[in-house]
Amino acid sequence: MNKLRYILNKTLNALAGISFLAMVVLVCWQVFTRYILKNPSTWSEELVSYLFAWMTLLGASLVVGERGHMNIPIIVERMKPSMRKGFAIFAEVIAFLFAAVILVYGGVQITSLAMGQMTSSLGVAVGVFYVVLPVSGAINMLYALLNIWDILKGNISLVSTDEGMN
Repeated sequence: MNKLRYILNKTLNALAGISFLAMVVLVCWQVFTRYILKNPSTWSEELVSYLFAWMTLLGASLVVGERGHMNIPIIVERMKPSMRKGFAIFAEVIAFLFAAVILVYGGVQITSLAMGQMTSSLGVAVGVFYVVLPVSGAINMLYALLNIWDILKGNISLVSTDEGMN
């Protein structure tokens, strides 16, 4: 399981880095064409928007894998360790269900609908760019399962950093 998590983390980090680098290059190209050549590049602006969406969703998947999503721990910190474990598993199940219904199912639906629509500047089906929704949903589901496994095995600490210091 650790090897699978390692491979997913490395792959997502690489994709995020590549897309960020591509966005920097494309934005520089936009500035160059707009202010130096006086002929703005419209396709690069559109591509940057789609790359940003991909980077955001794949980055969110990384956060799910690290269990770094936003939470308010005040109630959980007052629970007994056995209850914390159950609550942590419940939270991962909710994340799994959200990813399955909203990102995967909904993402497949919207991607299918958008395959007939073309982007204005790139001339590519919009659905190609929406594919990231079910892909990130599947990755989130996999991470949620890995997290549940690690919680059950005791590989994930359920003690907050503040509690560990006291």
